[in-house]
Amino acid sequence: MIRTLTILLLLLAAPLAATAGPAPAAPPLQKLFGGPFTLTDHDGRTRTEKDFRGRFVLLTFGFTHCPDICPTNLNAMAAALDRLGDAGKRVTPLLISVDPARDTPAVLKDYLANFGPRFIGLTGTPAQVLAAAKAYRVHIRLYERPGHQGHQVDHGSLIYLIGPDGKFRTLIPHNTPPERMAAIIGKYVTPRR
Repeated sequence: MIRTLTILLLLLAAPLAATAGPAPAAPPLQKLFGGPFTLTDHDGRTRTEKDFRGRFVLLTFGFTHCPDICPTNLNAMAAALDRLGDAGKRVTPLLISVDPARDTPAVLKDYLANFGPRFIGLTGTPAQVLAAAKAYRVHIRLYERPGHQGHQVDHGSLIYLIGPDGKFRTLIPHNTPPERMAAIIGKYVTPRR
C-alpha cells in the first residue's frame, strides 16, 4: 500500500518537476539598492540623484530628533572621511530625512553643521521621502512613545556607498567603527596604482 502510494505521488509530481526549471537568478546587488529621487537640500534647492554623479556618495537615512543611531552614524561617517584624507574629499556624505514634517531644510542645515561642512541634508514631501526610502529598501515607521514629546521614527540604519556612476557599491552596518568604515570606503575611492 505505501509502495503504491509513493509511486502514485511520484507520477503526479513528475509533470510539475519537468516544468519547474531552474530557480531564477537573484538580481545583482547593484540593482537592489538605489534609484531616482527628487528631494530638497538643506539650502532649499531641488536635488536629484543625478546631481551627485561624478562623486562618491555616502548615504544614510535618519532624522534630527533621533536620540542615538543617527548621530552615531553621522559622527562615524565624518570621522571615516577625515581618516581618508584627500580620498575622503571625493565623497559627499548625505542624510535623507525620514521625518519631513519636522526636518525642514533650515533644521537639517543647523543639525548637519554639527558633523562638518561637507554634509548635505535632503528632505521633501512624505511621498518623495518614501520613494527614496523604497529605492534603498529602507523601512520607515512613525509612532508615538508615551512620555516623549512628539512622534518617533523607526528606520533602517545602514549606510550606502554609491559610486560616481550613481550605482550602489556596498553597505556599511550601523556601529561600524570609523577606522573600519574608512578601510571599506578606501577600497573604492582610493585610486589604484
